[in-house]
Amino acid sequence: MTIDTPTPTPNSSSSPSKHKNPHVLIVGAGVAGLFLAILLERAGIPYQVYERAKEVKPLGAVMSLNAGILPAFEQLGLYEELEKVSLRADSTFNILYGDLSVAARIVTRVRHEIGYNIAIFARTDLYDLLLSKIPSEKIKFNKKIIRVEQDEKEVRITCSDGTSYNGDVLVGADGAYSSVRQELYKEMQEKNILPVVDTQEMDKGYICMVGTTTPLDPAEYPGVDDEVANINQIIGMNSNYCWSAFSVPGNRICWNVILQLSTVQEANENKFKNAEWSGDSSDPMIKEVRNFLIPFGNKTLGDLIDATPQDNISKVFLEDKLFETWNHGRTVLIGDACHKLLPSAGLGAVTSMQDAVVLANCLYEMKGLSPDDIKETLSAFKEERYSRVKGQCEASRMNAKLLYGQSMMDRFLRTVVFNWLPESFRLRGNMKGLEFRPQATFLPQIPVRGIGYVIPQMVSQRYKEEQAYLHTASPSLTTTDTPAAAV
Repeated sequence: MTIDTPTPTPNSSSSPSKHKNPHVLIVGAGVAGLFLAILLERAGIPYQVYERAKEVKPLGAVMSLNAGILPAFEQLGLYEELEKVSLRADSTFNILYGDLSVAARIVTRVRHEIGYNIAIFARTDLYDLLLSKIPSEKIKFNKKIIRVEQDEKEVRITCSDGTSYNGDVLVGADGAYSSVRQELYKEMQEKNILPVVDTQEMDKGYICMVGTTTPLDPAEYPGVDDEVANINQIIGMNSNYCWSAFSVPGNRICWNVILQLSTVQEANENKFKNAEWSGDSSDPMIKEVRNFLIPFGNKTLGDLIDATPQDNISKVFLEDKLFETWNHGRTVLIGDACHKLLPSAGLGAVTSMQDAVVLANCLYEMKGLSPDDIKETLSAFKEERYSRVKGQCEASRMNAKLLYGQSMMDRFLRTVVFNWLPESFRLRGNMKGLEFRPQATFLPQIPVRGIGYVIPQMVSQRYKEEQAYLHTASPSLTTTDTPAAAV
């Protein structure tokens, strides 16, 4: 799939538009924050990214992107670069039991219907791609947020090193344990306006250990060099473990192992040990899982662990929660900061990036910088996203039962879904989940791919006005706007 890189939209200072671009502070250089920064860069909206770590060093989880976000990658000219660091899931998703007997084989060849292959890649490769598109002067590292203050005129963040930064809008894209969310909720609690549900802890029940190997010898790991992703989910027998092994470019394997915690007490005991992705020693868990089989030759998880650099192995406590409050004043939350999804359906990155696209569109359409303008803009963002994210949260929970669950009910449900439901029923479900494919309204639209229904894309009056202005000023600068769907 080949496209031309679109011409950037002009800054409002060079067009007749009455809209005023806000200065946006983005806290967090994860997937959501980086993708938003790239979108704002293309929209001509001033921004700055603040990341608490000294450098972005994502650890070795496998990730996937689907048609829900790939049109936006096409718009930004990133699709071909993504293909270079990913394998397409144009094959079979193998669901196996611990002895590698087959539980189900799900065909993933759906490009004709959906228009895109699912892209499978290592998390580190996506981060490197996104980070490379952001000017170095627009991202500041080692900036841990300790205070957020906002009033009628501005929002201000203060960092642990004593520095402070002001802006018109603050975006908390800093993950499940968001400092921005904590500061925002503290302010709202003091005003007695925070919903009780947002004071409750996230649901918990799993610990996940992940890693990505160094390049492997295909003679020892047959299938690791296939042109399509070799996708395997293994469900433990008579244990609370399940694990997976996915091939990614470079003859590497991304692997994970998930432990379902059996009691609330066990969950609480592990919560504070595994609150964030980290490279801390995972030896006790490694000892328990070393002999688990994987379908790459006569190999085990222990072989993959030994082939993975120690600093690329991490362990995290999996939680999920859909927060009710996404914005207040000049502050808004996106990604894991406002909705933490289980990774079972592969929707976390897609959902976070969809947030970024919709928020960028809302900021682009913002009429002014008054408190009312900002409230209207940020509320519109939440209104468009909340119900869709709620559905994605429910899908993730259901998939967790199917792929991770070890209760009798989970096992029965797995049998029904994988063995009794027709393939056409699952395909319809996939198509339904991919109807929403947001694109940037300030860039030329990518035409609908595939044969399934796609929700019509919003059309920007501001973009039309700026294109008309460009055509008048210099016809050669006008971009070609290809409608994505019926308006």
